[in-house]
Amino acid sequence: MRLIFCGTPQFAVPTLLRLTRAPFQIELVLTNPDEPSGRGHAVKAPPVKRAALDAGLVVFQPRRFKEPFTRALLSHYRPDAIVVVAYGHIIPGWMIELPRFGCINLHASLLPKYRGAAPVPWAIVRGERVTGVTTMRIDPGLDTGDILMQHETEIGPADTTETLLERLGVAGAGLMAETLLELSQGQIRPRKQDDSHATLAPMLKKEDGRIDWSLSAAEVEHRVRGLRPWPGAYTSFRGKWLHIWRASVASEPLEAEPGTLIARAGKPIAACGHDSALELAEVQIEGKRRVSGSDFLNGVRLRPGEKLDTTTA
Repeated sequence: MRLIFCGTPQFAVPTLLRLTRAPFQIELVLTNPDEPSGRGHAVKAPPVKRAALDAGLVVFQPRRFKEPFTRALLSHYRPDAIVVVAYGHIIPGWMIELPRFGCINLHASLLPKYRGAAPVPWAIVRGERVTGVTTMRIDPGLDTGDILMQHETEIGPADTTETLLERLGVAGAGLMAETLLELSQGQIRPRKQDDSHATLAPMLKKEDGRIDWSLSAAEVEHRVRGLRPWPGAYTSFRGKWLHIWRASVASEPLEAEPGTLIARAGKPIAACGHDSALELAEVQIEGKRRVSGSDFLNGVRLRPGEKLDTTTA
């Protein structure tokens, strides 16, 4: 099968590498342009570009699809299928119609749940216990195309967006290869999505990380894991931002106003809604390094009734 591959982040790399093996032939890789990254703003190539070049593949990095050259180039290759994995662009109609087997997308959820840009973080934040990957045929809607195949996996109690994305990326690579093979053999019967069961997973914003201490401890803990690494779960403490990297639901409740911070057995415990409590296992005060909750307590010397909140530092 002659393929064009479209993808950008690390999540897409396992699928790219899987499709470099027979019976597939990737003739062109599309990925986002190189962008400044990190504190020094050094220009950095996306993970898919680095992997593609290492594999000896041809890479093309269009900023948009409106230029006639882009359409002419893709049409020149006459692909059997276009594979799209976390590319970051809306696929135009002419591109959807180009390959005979269509544009096949790997989406990191069990569609129709969690349509949108950030399915993995929102699945964890909302306390889902099961998620997965879906291969679907792209149509003009937002993740609304016909489902081809799906693979389920459990969300573990320690899973973060980082760990879950890594696992789903590997599972998705195998699922995409299987999907393409069965499509080429006419063995897949696409099925329509049930829009009544659809949920949305919009792109994350910085403010999504601000902790609302009126939520239950379990809900806050889900946010700590789901919003890692970005934007992270954060609050404020003594006029500075406090980033919470790891947390767990405390074994004993805490009857105090939400946001109240106390020390219990040498560990920082934050009061949450419904008289629940959250143990802060690893934190980072603005401008300082990450430390354990115990080291944090040793450094700040809590005062009675001291509170965390979500106001601007």
